[in-house]
Amino acid sequence: MDLKPYFNAKRRELDERFGKRAGDTGWIDSLRGPQTHRGIPFLFGDDAGPDVLALRTGEGPTEISLLPTLASYVLFVHVVTDHQPVRPEGFGEIGPAAHSADGNPLGNRVSTYALRYADDSVADVPVLRRFAIQQKHIVWSASAFGAVPLRGPIVHASTGENFALGRAARTSFINGEARTESGRMDREGENLWLYALPNPHPEKELVGLSLRPEQEASLVYAVSTTQLSEHPLRLQGRRKLRMRLPPGVHLNKLGELDVDHRGEQIGMDLGSVISARAVLEYSRTDWLGDKPDVQPVRSNDQIIVEYSAHPDARLYLRSDDGRLHVQDLQSLDAVGNAAGTSLDAVPIEQATRPVKIRIVEKVSGVRVAARLHLHGAHGEYLPPKGHHRKVNTGRFENFAGELANGLNQYAYVDGSCDADLPIGPVYVEISRGFEVRPVRRIVEVTTDTESLTFELDRVLRWREQGWVSSDTHVHFLSPQTALLEGKAEGVNVVNLLAAQWGELFTNVADFDGRTTIGAKDFGGDGEFLVRVGTENRMQVLGHISLLGYEGEIINPLSCAGPNEAAIGDPLEAIMADWAERCRQQGGLVVMPHSPNPQAERAADIVLGLIDAMEMMSFNPLTAQISAFGLADWYRYLNIGYHLPLVAGSDKMDASALLGGSRTYAQLGARDFTYRNWMDAVRSGDTFITVGPLVDMTVEGRRPGSKIAIPTLGGTVSIDWRIESVSVRPTRVELIRNGTVVDEVRCGDLSCNGHLELGVTESCWVAIRVRGSVAGREADIAAHTSAVYVDVGDKPVFATADAVSVLAQIEGSIAYVDTIAPKTDEARHSRLRAVLELAHHRLHHRLHELGASHEHVPIHSVHVDREH
Repeated sequence: MDLKPYFNAKRRELDERFGKRAGDTGWIDSLRGPQTHRGIPFLFGDDAGPDVLALRTGEGPTEISLLPTLASYVLFVHVVTDHQPVRPEGFGEIGPAAHSADGNPLGNRVSTYALRYADDSVADVPVLRRFAIQQKHIVWSASAFGAVPLRGPIVHASTGENFALGRAARTSFINGEARTESGRMDREGENLWLYALPNPHPEKELVGLSLRPEQEASLVYAVSTTQLSEHPLRLQGRRKLRMRLPPGVHLNKLGELDVDHRGEQIGMDLGSVISARAVLEYSRTDWLGDKPDVQPVRSNDQIIVEYSAHPDARLYLRSDDGRLHVQDLQSLDAVGNAAGTSLDAVPIEQATRPVKIRIVEKVSGVRVAARLHLHGAHGEYLPPKGHHRKVNTGRFENFAGELANGLNQYAYVDGSCDADLPIGPVYVEISRGFEVRPVRRIVEVTTDTESLTFELDRVLRWREQGWVSSDTHVHFLSPQTALLEGKAEGVNVVNLLAAQWGELFTNVADFDGRTTIGAKDFGGDGEFLVRVGTENRMQVLGHISLLGYEGEIINPLSCAGPNEAAIGDPLEAIMADWAERCRQQGGLVVMPHSPNPQAERAADIVLGLIDAMEMMSFNPLTAQISAFGLADWYRYLNIGYHLPLVAGSDKMDASALLGGSRTYAQLGARDFTYRNWMDAVRSGDTFITVGPLVDMTVEGRRPGSKIAIPTLGGTVSIDWRIESVSVRPTRVELIRNGTVVDEVRCGDLSCNGHLELGVTESCWVAIRVRGSVAGREADIAAHTSAVYVDVGDKPVFATADAVSVLAQIEGSIAYVDTIAPKTDEARHSRLRAVLELAHHRLHHRLHELGASHEHVPIHSVHVDREH
C-alpha cells in the first residue's frame, strides 16, 4: 500500500518516546521506498516530507482508502511508544537497562484497526501492547507474542570460517559460533514490529482501513496485504532438500554456499536458509568393511540445503554473474521434480522421528560412554539432541563434547542420548578407544522405531593385564567434559593443562592442586580420571608439562614475552625452575610435543629433571607419531639418558582427538590411582600408540629395565606381541640405538614374534610398529619405551648426538645472554648458571669418555653477553 497521502509526521521530528537513543543503529531511518522484509514487499515513506503515520491518543481515526482487494492477512510495520519501566517502591534500579528500556508491560489496547469491506460492513480488530505491537526499545525478555521483529533471523559463519574465507568476522564471537541470530537487536537496539492481522472475512473485498488510536500513541510505517492461506509469519520446522547446482554457482573453499545476509549465494523469501553444504557420498562397502576410518567424498556440484520456511516460500540461488535461479518449494512433487524451473531439487526425508539411543557393554549390558556418529541416506549428519549440526572446529568455538574428524562429525555421549532421525536408512558409527571393537552399521528406522540399542564388545583385555591408557596433553575442556571424552575414548587418565597464551589464561580456575576428578576419593568410580596440571611455556626456550603436582599453582605460567607470555613479561624463570618445583610438589615432569622447541629441553634432560618425553599428534588422521620427535628421543637415549616415552593429543579444538595419540603404562602390582600411574610412567614400562597395542620384553625384562651382559657381549632374546581392533600393523621393526636392525611383516590385526639380537656394545632396544589410521604406508603407529643393555662397563654414548645436544644448550645460553628480557641481574645470573651447569656436565662427559670431537661453540659459555 502507498501510505504517502496519509503520512502525518516526520521520523526525525518525533518526541523522545519515539526518538533515537544511544546505541541505536539508525537503520529505521534507512527504510525508504520499496523494501522487502521476511520476503514481504512494503513501501516506506521517503524523506521529502512526512514519512510515517502517527496515531496519537485523543485524535480521530485515520481513514485509508484501498482499491478493492482480496486479502487473507493485512501486514503492518508499526511500533508503540516506549514504556518506561516502573520500579517497585523501595527498590533501586532493576537490571542495567532498567533506566532506558523494558517493554514487559502488556495488554493495553494501543489502537483498533478496522477493516472496511465493499459491502459496507466493518470488522474491528484490537491491537494490544506486546501482543500485536511492541515498543521500539526492549530488554531481551520482552518479545512480542503475536508480532515479529521486522528483520528476519540472520545466519552467520563462525569466526574461524570467516578467517578461512579471507574475510573479517561479521558479528561478535558468540553470535558467529551460535551461527544464528534473531532479527531483534540487543537491549539498546531499535526494533520495528511486523504484525499479520488475520482478515476474519477473506472472501470479502477490502476497500479501506480505519486506524484508530486508543490508550497509547503508535506509529505505522508501512502496510501490505497477502492472499496466502497459511499465516505469513509462521514458518515450518527445519527441512532439507538435495539440489544440483546450476551452471555458474560454485561452492566456496569450505564446500558450502554463502548464506550470510550481506553476500548470500542462496536465500529464501518467506523463510531462512540455515545452511547449504556439499553432499557427502559414503561408500556403502567401506562403511560395512573394516577400515579404521571411512571418510566420504565431498561433491562439487550437489548440496544439501537446510531451511525453515513458509509452505509458499521460494528458494533462489545467485550465480557468479548475478543471475537468479528460483525454485518454488510447492512445485516439488513427491519425487522432487521441479517443473518449469532451472533447479534440480529433491526433498530429503525429515529427521523428525524421536529415537532413544543406548550404548551398552556386551555381556554386562552396562551403559558406557562412547563417540557417536549418525548420518542419513544423503550423507547428512544427524546430531544427537544438544549437539551441533555443524561442529565448530576453531579454538574456543566448541565445548560441547564433539569431534570433527576430517569430514565426519561426532558427539560424545554418556551411553544414552536422544536423536531425531529420518525414516529410512541411518548410518551409525560408534567407537570407544583402542580395546573395543568399533561398530559401523546401517539401521532401518521406521515409524515404529522408538529406541536403538548398540552393544560394544571389548575384544582386547589389556586393562585387565595391568595396562592403563593416558593422554598427557589436553587443553581448554572443562574437567567434566574431559572426563566424558576420556571415558568415550577409553582413556583412563586425562591430563588437562592450565596455560597462559599472552593475555589469555585457560583452565587456571580448574586447578586446585589436589582433586583428581573421577577418583574414588572424589566420588568417581576410579576407572577414568582427570587431573589438572599446567603447561608452562616460553616461546624461545620451550614448553614443559607439569602433571599431578600438589599445592599451589606453579607461576608464572608463561614468561619472556609473546606469544606464550604477554608483551613485556620478563624472563622470570627457566624450565629447570619449573621442573624442580614440580618435583618438589610431587608431580611428573614431561617434555611435551617432541622435538620442538629444541632449546632448553637439552639442558633439563642433561640435568636429570625430566621424567618422560612426549610424542604429540592432534589427530592421527592427519599426522601420526612424529618421526622427527622419535629421532629427538633417540638422540638422548644414544648419549645415556633414560627417558620413557609418553604421548598426548595437545587437544585444543574439536578437530583434535583426545587420546588419538596415547600412552599405555604398565601398573604391575600397583593399584590404579593417579599417583600410581605417575610412578608407572617414571618406571619406564610404557608404549605409545595411535591404535595397535604392543608389548615387548628383552630377556624377559620389560621396558625401563637394565640388563647387564659380559664384556665380550652375547645374544639377547626379544619377544613381542601386537593386538589391534582396527588399525592394522603392517611392519614390526626392532630398533637398536635408533637404527632398524630387523623387521617382520605383520598382515593381521594381531601378531607376535621372537627375535635374537647379537650384542657386542652397550645399547638400547625398542619395538617400532608401522601402520596407519589413514592408510599411509610410512606412518608410525606405535613405539615401546626402551630396554637398556649394558655390555661390561662401557656406556652408550654417541658423540655426534652429544655435540648436537651441547649446541642446543649453547643456544639457550646465547638467548639468555642477548635478547631475553631481564628482571634483575641476580636472577638473570642464577638462571644462566643452571644452563651453564648443564653445559659443563655434558662437555665434561665428552672428555671423560675420551670422545673425539671437533666442537666449535656457537656461543661461549664463559663469556657473558658475547653478542
